[in-house]
Amino acid sequence: MPSPTSTPSATPTPTASPAPTSLDGPDTVRVAVEEVARDLPAPWGLAFLPGGSALVTLRDEARVVVVDASGRTTRVTGPGAQQLADWTRPAGEGGLLGVTVLPGGSGGTDVAFYLTAARDNRVVRGTLDGTRLGSLDVVLTGIPKAANHDGGRLAVGPDGFLYVSTGDASEPDRALEEDSLGGKILRVTPDGDPAPGNPDRGSPVWSSGHRNVQGLGWASDGRMFASEFGQSTWDELNLVRKGGNYGWPIIEGKGGEEHGFDDPLVTWATKDASPSGLAVTGEGVYLAGLRGQTLWRVPLRPKGVGTPQPLLRGEHGRLRDVAVAPDGSLWVLTNNTDGRGDPRAGDDRILRVTVR
Repeated sequence: MPSPTSTPSATPTPTASPAPTSLDGPDTVRVAVEEVARDLPAPWGLAFLPGGSALVTLRDEARVVVVDASGRTTRVTGPGAQQLADWTRPAGEGGLLGVTVLPGGSGGTDVAFYLTAARDNRVVRGTLDGTRLGSLDVVLTGIPKAANHDGGRLAVGPDGFLYVSTGDASEPDRALEEDSLGGKILRVTPDGDPAPGNPDRGSPVWSSGHRNVQGLGWASDGRMFASEFGQSTWDELNLVRKGGNYGWPIIEGKGGEEHGFDDPLVTWATKDASPSGLAVTGEGVYLAGLRGQTLWRVPLRPKGVGTPQPLLRGEHGRLRDVAVAPDGSLWVLTNNTDGRGDPRAGDDRILRVTVR
């Protein structure tokens, strides 16, 4: 069982003003699980649309589907869907990765995608009207790509800005290089410009020293959390702060504070977690575990976190992403058809997890 660490709350981003809550979840919960959808080839990202359906990216096929609450799956079409297919170069861990819904928009829903292109990883955006995606604009380029460690998560923070997680693209030193976008969490406007209030106002970098972040989320009091893959020893749940440096490749896991780095809140042995997507509810942080085949729940406390609780361990194979649905349940993507799992009949799936 991992050893949690409590640290003071991070300072919320400059323009965020969420209403604080006690955020004091129970030590343990029970869950009920039901299947929403099946037969999804290597799903990666999940984002809910205003009407309650979800957009799901399919990494290797470079296409997107809309899944409604009943499990009906509809392929996204239109010029933007064709551009995603044309621009994406799936290989290894790269492909069509993260997706998020952007604030604002008129006459449709503005959405952003993270994809692996011919020479880099990049962020693009377009407008979704039903299941038709309009032409895309490229908003952020130059993120290093490789067969491994491509990051890929997109999330809109409580401040309305777009956060982008990147990996070191198999060159660890990039994580500490100021002029590289690799091994970072980036914070940009929906148009891709460095967001106001960044540590360096001319740079999109929000935090650095990351190996491969694939989960981002916020508690209602403004605390920002990120899940991070370790190399061979420790996976991490980090409390992310403005200008934070999380020490990779000098430090893996705890022990970085004496060197001026930020220590993780929680660590796991890599065999137990390999955390990808992350979701935050009013009572806990949930992390989807790949190698560990576990949905980890970390109870929230007013000034830290509690002891992690394993859920679904080994029951559904590899877990790639988790998101909070409009009804308060969690939707969890399995990931057994990504080339590393052991596919079962009907994989991959979306599971609805109800916390009791």
